[in-house]
Amino acid sequence: CKVDLSFLMDGSWSIGKRRFQLQKQFLGNVARVLGIGIAGPLMGIVQYGDDPSTEFNLKTYTNSKDLRNAIEKIPQKGGLSNVGKALSFVNKNFFSDANGNRGGAPNVVVVMVDGWPTDRVEEASRLARESGINIFFVTIEAAAESEKQNIIEPNFVDKAVCRTNGFYSINVPSWFSLHKVVQPLVKRVCDTDRLVCSKTCLNSADIGFVIDGSSSVGTGNFRTVLQFVANISKEFEISDTDTRIGAVQYTYEQRLEFGFDKYSTKQDVLSAIKRISYWSGGTSTGAAISYASEQLFSKSKPNKRKIMILITDGRSYDDVRVPAMAAHQNGVIAYSVGVAWAAQEELEAIATDPDKEHSFFVDEFDHLYRFVNQLIQNICTEFNSQPRN
Repeated sequence: CKVDLSFLMDGSWSIGKRRFQLQKQFLGNVARVLGIGIAGPLMGIVQYGDDPSTEFNLKTYTNSKDLRNAIEKIPQKGGLSNVGKALSFVNKNFFSDANGNRGGAPNVVVVMVDGWPTDRVEEASRLARESGINIFFVTIEAAAESEKQNIIEPNFVDKAVCRTNGFYSINVPSWFSLHKVVQPLVKRVCDTDRLVCSKTCLNSADIGFVIDGSSSVGTGNFRTVLQFVANISKEFEISDTDTRIGAVQYTYEQRLEFGFDKYSTKQDVLSAIKRISYWSGGTSTGAAISYASEQLFSKSKPNKRKIMILITDGRSYDDVRVPAMAAHQNGVIAYSVGVAWAAQEELEAIATDPDKEHSFFVDEFDHLYRFVNQLIQNICTEFNSQPRN
């Protein structure tokens, strides 16, 4: 279970000494069950009251025993339950490389809340999710009658988590039954395939480039195309749990340059793009789309968006409509980029509807760079308009 984990500990006065002790026991048990270690999960703790502060970060302790001893020694801060403030603090300060954040491991925050937050959490959690953090809530006991008139956000958990399907929230009737949720919580936190709430448009796709290597392109222009592919790729967050990149080159035939699982760092992907050698030959774009569907997108992960970006400079010798339609039906979002002699009606047939947002045309290769931002913006707009719940 390789995750970078931050626990937000409730240190407010409303919880009292006894329950603060139970919370520490719970965190110690979680650390033991997780099995903290450099190759596995790392865990840091932030305690919040009026203001949050880091008790220790991800790289302070790299085994469960030391971590549990350290948890035992944490003194209670006191103050109000400013959860929103604590989430903002974690978002800005906790997951940095300097604090031991590992990049390829998902970032997870587990918020412990006794009763009710004394500030707003919705906005802070949205910003945290957008920067790539998965948020879980463990709420213990409900607000006491005396607290009820001070409640600012009635359904704060539903507003703070990205999906209200119960996966991201655990409610515990009393501090004394907290030990029962150690296993269920660890199981969820470690289910990296379901940690999709932190997915922004930059870290949640499998992007396959389908590159025309036909004779009409020429060596110099082919280099320009590869630069275009690299410029798009480098805007994404690349790792085996984030966005993955693959590439196919085609003429009459097709060649898998590299699949999605081949490279898991941005540097390796950019180097691999640079190394693609120009093939030269005819233009069978339809066959290339079928090949990409089979060799790249059939191996896509279930919760990833499948995005195909096809670049061509001419009319295809074969039919593009049927292969494109099959790709669309299999959930591939297709963007077509045409240069010079590319045929407009083919570009539109390849592109996912609405065509205007998914197909681009330039008269010469040197102008390709103009579409980098537009493409990324369209990919993100589409992602953000999808329902998350």
